[in-house]
Amino acid sequence: MRLSWWGTAWLRGHVVSDQLVDGVVADDAVHLVGGADGAEPLVLGLGRLRGAGATGFGLALPVAGDPLGLGGPSAFNTAALAAGEAVVTTGADVGLVPARVGASVTWDQHPAQRRQVPDVGEADRALRSALLATADELARLDVARWRPEVADELTDLRHPHPVQAPPGVPARCLALAGRGIQALTIVELALDDEGGAITAHEAEQRREALVPLERAGRRALVAACSPESWPD
Repeated sequence: MRLSWWGTAWLRGHVVSDQLVDGVVADDAVHLVGGADGAEPLVLGLGRLRGAGATGFGLALPVAGDPLGLGGPSAFNTAALAAGEAVVTTGADVGLVPARVGASVTWDQHPAQRRQVPDVGEADRALRSALLATADELARLDVARWRPEVADELTDLRHPHPVQAPPGVPARCLALAGRGIQALTIVELALDDEGGAITAHEAEQRREALVPLERAGRRALVAACSPESWPD
């Protein structure tokens, strides 16, 4: 998410190199870009992609059975699926897959093909619908009994998680990303089995209730963090 937003802002001249590095690295130690001659600093690696025609960086959040944000080829898809995320350049036919070692992240380059990404408006409507439907179902399952933190999140749906973004990110996408993070937070908390003893049947009901929200949350983040889907 950070690389897609800050990288795109840098390519479009909204931020300078120091802001790009600070925005992408955040609490990590360092981010590098892997290449044929080894890893190099973030700005140099992204600069090479800019020279190759990159005009933006878009997020991919694939899971098994749902290669969201990917367009191929299979080698790139496999690497992205193993990592759980990737960034796809617009204009350079290159995908970047993160490999983390401690607090260091190296973005390995792969050939990448054109992709389809969710429309921002469609993703927004789908997420709002999934949040309401999931809230109703989890209330029916008495969520407060086994996971009070989830109940707290569900009662605060009007206040999505605050998200920091660089200049140039549309306000609608910023808000959508906040709701997407909120949705995935609800899913993560609700699937944590440490929160109260439940039966196998209850666990299955809970999982089924959360599947649509997890998918909608990922689609929201991919739409919000992919400049090719941004409204004009």
